Amino acid sequence: MGIVEVTLLGLLAGSLGTGIGGVTALMLTRISPVQISSLLGLSGGIMIAIVTFELMPEALDNGGLFWGIAGLIAGVVLMASIDMIFPHFHILGDEEQSPFLKTGIIMGLGIAMHNLPEGLAIGAAGMQDPKVGIALAIAIFLHNIPEGMALALPLNVGKVRAHKILLSAVAVGAPMGLGAFVGGLAGTISPVVNSLVLGLAAGAMLFITFDELIPQTEKLSSGHSGTFGIVAGVVAGIMILAIIPH
Repeated sequence: MGIVEVTLLGLLAGSLGTGIGGVTALMLTRISPVQISSLLGLSGGIMIAIVTFELMPEALDNGGLFWGIAGLIAGVVLMASIDMIFPHFHILGDEEQSPFLKTGIIMGLGIAMHNLPEGLAIGAAGMQDPKVGIALAIAIFLHNIPEGMALALPLNVGKVRAHKILLSAVAVGAPMGLGAFVGGLAGTISPVVNSLVLGLAAGAMLFITFDELIPQTEKLSSGHSGTFGIVAGVVAGIMILAIIPH
């Protein structure tokens, strides 16, 4: 997979995911917490499988234990720093914490900034192994659907026109394409840099999964729907990695 392909893959995973989320939010009158919990759990499970069975093993093979772990820690620190500056506003209820339009704008900035390192992961992984890049793009695409919904809901309540909401939803996913381009370039410099970038991608994915996706599945779930979603995601991730050719 070349740099153009991973950039387009990142752009599609970002903009298509948030765009579909925006359309869904405008069309649905009621959103089921159980459905969202299952979707977030599925996305998180796929990410866990990819990090465990592909990203970290590739990072360790390329640059060794030190650089792989250093990259992982750097990824966690990067995501934590972004999360402090641009916190996520989660779907269902958070829009009541501030005026709707303001919430939508702040949420859009947060989603856009979080999409950069997620794109970095797609780019680095895709250049190393196309099947891992594709699997990761699928997981992030699924994760971005609720993100687009979370952006669109307060804007819709704030009486923003539908076409502007949809444009906003697509736009906040676009930085993932830029991240994929940078990740693809960085991953081809040297084995050590590739190890760092893959480790960084793994750390970013772990932070997103354990700081955001899993807590949200537990918050929104009814019974064990979130847990079942995560387990199904891990199984789906393993199957995707096994089915997609190198």
